[in-house]
Amino acid sequence: MKDQTAPAIAILQTRDILWRISAHLARETEIQAALTAVAAVTSEVLPHTHFDICLSDGPGWLVSYEVGIKTRWSRRRTQLAHSPVRALFTKELDYMLCSNAMEDPRQTFPDAASEPIFSHALRSRVHVVMKVMGQLIGTLNISHSRIGLFDATSVQIAQHLADVLAPYIHALRLIERARLDARERSQVRSREEGFRRGASRLTQALEQERQRIGMDLHDQTLADLTRLLRTVDAEDQPLDRAALNDGLSACIRDLRRIIDEAVPSQLVLFGFAHAIEEHLIKAVGAAPCAVTLEDRTGGTIDRIDPTVRTALFRITQEAANNAARHAKADRITITLDAMPAGALRIVVRDDGIGMSGQVGARRSGLLHMETRARLILAQLDIIEDAGTCVTITLDSASTGTAT
Repeated sequence: MKDQTAPAIAILQTRDILWRISAHLARETEIQAALTAVAAVTSEVLPHTHFDICLSDGPGWLVSYEVGIKTRWSRRRTQLAHSPVRALFTKELDYMLCSNAMEDPRQTFPDAASEPIFSHALRSRVHVVMKVMGQLIGTLNISHSRIGLFDATSVQIAQHLADVLAPYIHALRLIERARLDARERSQVRSREEGFRRGASRLTQALEQERQRIGMDLHDQTLADLTRLLRTVDAEDQPLDRAALNDGLSACIRDLRRIIDEAVPSQLVLFGFAHAIEEHLIKAVGAAPCAVTLEDRTGGTIDRIDPTVRTALFRITQEAANNAARHAKADRITITLDAMPAGALRIVVRDDGIGMSGQVGARRSGLLHMETRARLILAQLDIIEDAGTCVTITLDSASTGTAT
């Protein structure tokens, strides 16, 4: 008699539990919080080691929310073709009851995402569908480490629970997606505005650079050539070929300097590290300042997109200029690092007087650095730390690494 009444008692208990679950769900606004509250109450009629729901997340993909044990199922999306519950989503089955999922070919087929089943010994498993207005939205999955714990009554209880859960979870999922969409739209607008401001600042910076080159040519090179021309045209004085040669050589050197500053030829010919080191040595000049450069990228920095690499060079070049010309430093070090997941980091550090008190001298250069960093989606951090430390970080998505 006891065996015959046990299922009926379980069903009666379930009705009370469903009322309590509904009360819990009415107070929650996030899927994970709602699931946690539901799992605690459900354990009274369906003891479990693992409790989760699996929801459709676009064509061919599933996303999971878990309570109790945290596994790869909730850490990243799963392809439907590899899911242990794929038979429910393809409507081959209305439910699935496993006495020992570790030996059930429906869940441990080749290429199945079943690693959590083995890692956490999820033997007894019951899976039922979740529907809203007749549309399949996901599955409710309850697991235990004990073999053969669940039976047909467990399936019936789980389905009652899924029917109550489905509309709440569906509504919370829609809210969650709306929040994500709103956040993404806000981020897109922020990026677009950042690009607009960055492009405007870069245009100003390029115009300033053009004016600087024009002034360098006018004030020095053109003036020197004009003086040499007058010397050549002077009929009342003998032509000093040695002086003429020296003057022309000086003009050629000035032109080469201006060209090198406008087009970093050493960057193209010899690579990033060499070009930056040579520039730093020239920037320091005769000042008693020790310079060090360490390249730990293994050549990665020279394989990124040329436009991005040139922008990185200009930012690092400006940081080196600031350290050499304004910091009054005894030592300047530049470190090039390859970071995890393909990111790059450049650190320019000096032991000088820091930024305080001489920001005006650096303001234009800092603005150019910030603009260039924004346009290649790099993170620029400038802090005072026993001197000044400039860090440029470029994630893998922005490197455009050339193969």
